[in-house]
Amino acid sequence: MIKNLDFNNTEVAFRIKNDRQLGKMRWLYNMMNKPWLVNIGSKLGLAAIKVHLPGAETVLKSTIFDQFCGGETLLDCQPNIEALASMNVLTILDYGAEGKEDETDFNFTMNNTLRAIDFAHQNPNIPVVSTKITGLARFALLEKVHNEEPLNDSEEEEWNNVIKRIEAICYNGSQKDIQIYIDAEETWIQKAVDNLANKMMSLFNQQKAIVFNTFQMYRTDTLEMIRQSHQLARSGNYLLGAKLVRGAYMEKERERAAKLGYPSPIQTNKAGTDTNFDNGIKYCVENIEEISICCASHNMKSNYNFAQLLEDHQIRHNHPHVMFSQLFGMSDNLTFNLANAGFRSSKYMPYGPVRDVIPYLIRRAEENTAVSGDMSREYKVIDSEYQRRKKSR
Repeated sequence: MIKNLDFNNTEVAFRIKNDRQLGKMRWLYNMMNKPWLVNIGSKLGLAAIKVHLPGAETVLKSTIFDQFCGGETLLDCQPNIEALASMNVLTILDYGAEGKEDETDFNFTMNNTLRAIDFAHQNPNIPVVSTKITGLARFALLEKVHNEEPLNDSEEEEWNNVIKRIEAICYNGSQKDIQIYIDAEETWIQKAVDNLANKMMSLFNQQKAIVFNTFQMYRTDTLEMIRQSHQLARSGNYLLGAKLVRGAYMEKERERAAKLGYPSPIQTNKAGTDTNFDNGIKYCVENIEEISICCASHNMKSNYNFAQLLEDHQIRHNHPHVMFSQLFGMSDNLTFNLANAGFRSSKYMPYGPVRDVIPYLIRRAEENTAVSGDMSREYKVIDSEYQRRKKSR
């Protein structure tokens, strides 16, 4: 047993929630535990936002937005950041825009990310700002670069602008001592993202890990990708920043593979993904001096395994190359109990205008109802604390 680490301690997990807030969480997760309701609600929510249905944003903001987002602006996020800090939990900021398609939007996203870096620099409880390349570049362009297709003059200029945007973000991160997490994307554009991430790491990870690439461990080839990235970093004399996740596009990946007739890049079952994830974490821990790791998982066993590996290798809980992270609004029993045991623990906090963050929110709901038992598990943990408080009154 690891001292003070008990993922079943709901009193610690929900200490910052008053009874009203806990009751609202319980109601919301009960609703999200019904896949048919999430499916209908997702379609209606997107349609309502698109046609500017009166009251739609208000309803969404008071429900799933409040649960999973820090606020619409950086200042809106401040109370949530301070509440997390009161429990020794750090914040990872993420401007929630994605899937944009023109240069004006891409520059707007970049500027918002730069503002987040400045904001984080003023707050010791925000060590990381996250960014998505699909918020900074056109998807079709990324697909062309991934496939190593020749670009015309206009596309070359467009691609150079993409490089300038991500370099501006990473440079500012290095100057302000704020780490930059680059999110993973679909497999058919991921090579373009990986190349950008590796280029930025070679520029800015010489002294410490500033830039992190994200590795989706539900892919069959990702463990080898981590090893190759490590060797590339070693030969380039820079540190590898590695954020490990299970993955965000499972259904889409499998459907596309079936439609186009190529082997699915996704593990055939959950057990394969779990094994791959744990092996990836083990590899990173065994190379802790050369790899900075973020274990971004909602899986209780994987988080405990990571904590146990750190114990076994006598790596201190607050080592600068170690981070645990869960999404804001989810898995509080993991985040807060890890922090309570002295581990570097964080919440990934999206923010932005409601209509811009809706695609993220709907994906969040759909992903977690697609994974058997996820919403049910969240509801049971919240309900356990709800019932504990009722008995203690």
